[in-house]
Amino acid sequence: MERENWTSRLGFILAASGSAIGLGNIWRFPFVTGTNGGAIFILIYLAAILFIGYPILVSEMSLGRKTAKNPIGAFKSLAPNTSWYLVGALGVLSGFVILSYYSVVAGWGMSYIFKSLTFNVDSNFPQIFSSHISSLTEPILWHGVFMFLTIAVIGAGIVNGIQKIVKILMPILFGIIFLLIIRSVTLEGSAAGLIFYLKPDFSAISFQTFTDAISQAFFTLSLGMGAIITYGSYLSDKESINESAAYVLAFDTAVALLAGFAIFPAVFAFGLDPASGPGLTFITLPAVFTQMPFGTFFSLIFFLLLTIAALTSSISMLEVVVAFLVDEHNWNRKKASYLIGFLIFLVGIPPLLGYSSFSNFSFLGMNVLDTYDWFSNSIFLPTGGILTSIFVGHIWGSSNAIKEANKNSRFHIGSIYSLLLKYIVPAAVLFIMLFTIYQTI
Repeated sequence: MERENWTSRLGFILAASGSAIGLGNIWRFPFVTGTNGGAIFILIYLAAILFIGYPILVSEMSLGRKTAKNPIGAFKSLAPNTSWYLVGALGVLSGFVILSYYSVVAGWGMSYIFKSLTFNVDSNFPQIFSSHISSLTEPILWHGVFMFLTIAVIGAGIVNGIQKIVKILMPILFGIIFLLIIRSVTLEGSAAGLIFYLKPDFSAISFQTFTDAISQAFFTLSLGMGAIITYGSYLSDKESINESAAYVLAFDTAVALLAGFAIFPAVFAFGLDPASGPGLTFITLPAVFTQMPFGTFFSLIFFLLLTIAALTSSISMLEVVVAFLVDEHNWNRKKASYLIGFLIFLVGIPPLLGYSSFSNFSFLGMNVLDTYDWFSNSIFLPTGGILTSIFVGHIWGSSNAIKEANKNSRFHIGSIYSLLLKYIVPAAVLFIMLFTIYQTI
């Protein structure tokens, strides 16, 4: 069976950017920024993106294109008769687990598109959110709808599925976010939000700021979960990896920063708490929208934005597992998509029920969904990133990665990339990972 390729660099950049742009930008980035002091967190996050995110992004793209295989096949191809393929297996597992609970949160966002039509200034938003997530039927329904959309895109293939849908969804995503920014920054009292977001307060720095920044960089760029290796495997030799990675980094960072411009001025304009945590999206923001002129409309398009961003990421996670079955076991793409998608849906049921039937479950004080998230973001992804850096830097060889990345590129990477990849990235990520585990335990 002939392997599909992206038909253009734009198709790849939009797909890889779509993988990176998701709930991490629209849902996670604003509340992590809010709880870490605003502008000072952004400065540290940008450094993490540049000095940790970019080297791993280039490495994963290079691994994928060099081998034209899924994560497991890529490591097997470059290090046969070794156990390095287990790094790829960890990536496949990470994509599987993350998508299972990611779809649950995306389902919440999708349901709020319709709930927005009923919101008003007297709505009890904490109660609305609590009632929704503790229901037995409604979250399962929306989790199922979201997974079905993800499965349908992957089942259609690389060109007719992923590439076609991201070319439609990505421009819509940017259009919606700019519309929200215009409304937000023109609200009376929005200046306080812009100051919080743009003026660094160095007294707000803590070690947690650094750990959250690096964790956010991994989560938002889809690093360590095999998605970028998989997408890179469909990339033509004619395209520049260095430039493509820079575009993906720029698009992803731009959306995260723009989400902040859409959210913080509005939050401050209405005197609400920017450090309200995950509830910022489903409790604080709906309260903000109802107090705006045309608030119902802006609430609706915000949750549409959230859903679109989630879908462009979810398809990359499912593609990781499907590509493995298609490449290594010659499965039919549609069969693999629907079977694995259904299994992921089932694995997503426990975190979904963690607010109702399984509410008594606790692991280190965390509910089921937070437990899934903790293992994925605190252990699986950083471990995958550390081992990928070591593999590319020392086993495959940074010189080979540099040669692959520099093909047809107008700007070349070299010794700085090699230094970061071999020593700085794995050491920094390992330290942050161990600190995070120590803090939790």
